[in-house]
Amino acid sequence: MRPMHAWLSLAMFCFSAAAVAQQQITIVTSFPRDLTDVYKKAFETRNPGVKVEVLNRGTSAAIAFVREAPAANKPDIFWASAPDAFEVLAKEKLLARTADLANPAVPKKVGAYPVNDPQGYYLGQALAGYGLMWNTRYLKANKVPEPREWADLMKPVYFGHAAISSPSRSGTTHLTIETILQGEGWDKGWRQVLMITGNCAAITERSFGVPDGVNNGQFGIGLVIDFFGLSAKASGFPVEFVYPSVTAIVPANIGLIANARNAELAKKFISFTLSDEGQQLLLDPKISRLPVLPATYARAPKDYPNPFGGKIKARVSFDSVLSETRYYVVSSIFDQTITFRHKELVAATRAIHEATAKLAGKKNPQADQLLAEARELAFSPIVSEEKSKDKEFLALFRETKRSAEKTKQMTGLEEYWNSTARKNYTRAAELANRAAAMAK
Repeated sequence: MRPMHAWLSLAMFCFSAAAVAQQQITIVTSFPRDLTDVYKKAFETRNPGVKVEVLNRGTSAAIAFVREAPAANKPDIFWASAPDAFEVLAKEKLLARTADLANPAVPKKVGAYPVNDPQGYYLGQALAGYGLMWNTRYLKANKVPEPREWADLMKPVYFGHAAISSPSRSGTTHLTIETILQGEGWDKGWRQVLMITGNCAAITERSFGVPDGVNNGQFGIGLVIDFFGLSAKASGFPVEFVYPSVTAIVPANIGLIANARNAELAKKFISFTLSDEGQQLLLDPKISRLPVLPATYARAPKDYPNPFGGKIKARVSFDSVLSETRYYVVSSIFDQTITFRHKELVAATRAIHEATAKLAGKKNPQADQLLAEARELAFSPIVSEEKSKDKEFLALFRETKRSAEKTKQMTGLEEYWNSTARKNYTRAAELANRAAAMAK
């Protein structure tokens, strides 16, 4: 039989182990380590004995991780740029209310957009806009003009020089695509997206692949969230960044996961990110994000973008509810008609550009008609605007638990979009080549 002091030692060890376990918070985030490492170090320094565990996931994968985590082993915090991702989590009752943690010095709105969730399920921790970054040396060497608007990238001069990620793999890319769709309308927006991606050299697997490629000169131009461009420039890379007029400024949010293991400690971390000190960390050159606290901009470098000071003209009043309702539909359409058919889309785009150049200034109604048909096949959205508003259609993609029949229905739609896109792009290239052959 063990002596009493041995039992006491064992009990004390178990108590200490439990206490240590309770001094850890787990954050699920889509943010890069350049950002999370700064906050992790700062919070741990100010809270000795506390460990911050950061799990990096793409936004869609992060949502799935929170959704599928066992009830007894839920992470504590969800931290990402995409407000529509938080709408998805809130709708599924996976977030706890945090309205009491809001910093009263943070404005209620940026433009017309609420900084914090009106229902109190998540808080704006930074602000984000979407735009274009480019490598100045690359553009000069390839004699490519600097872009200013999304629509610029539809032009033949940009063919093969740009890159974008997929919205199914990147929440920030999803917001970029959704911003274009909301700013231009469903039909015109998808035409722009198809023409831009037809000009793109690559659809990268992660959002980080775009700015990394621009920084090292692999790509000339990237469609990115602002902090990728701003932080790269601050780090000395030969890059520039611009907000197009058709852009939106929306919060990058932080929220407490429902039934979090260490809710009180997680609340302390959330409050830290919204404090004067936590907001000033956003100005770190490796982070270069836009604070939600207006007073922080007084300590920002000269010419730092300030969404509260009128320096960013955002034309799009972003609708996160609309974005949430079609979140998975937009991602699926993009993947089936662009990501998985990029090679065919690029071939059709190249053929259309070449035919257009050969027919320039020449009167050939038959060739012009063929070229018009080619453009219609290549750049028309696979789903009509009317269909995109159909509640039953949207519900098919929003539901996380589907019957075998509904799964089959959704899979059938995706296969149809994929095969139709392939046929349309192949046919578009054929028609464009025929039109080019008629040039005299």
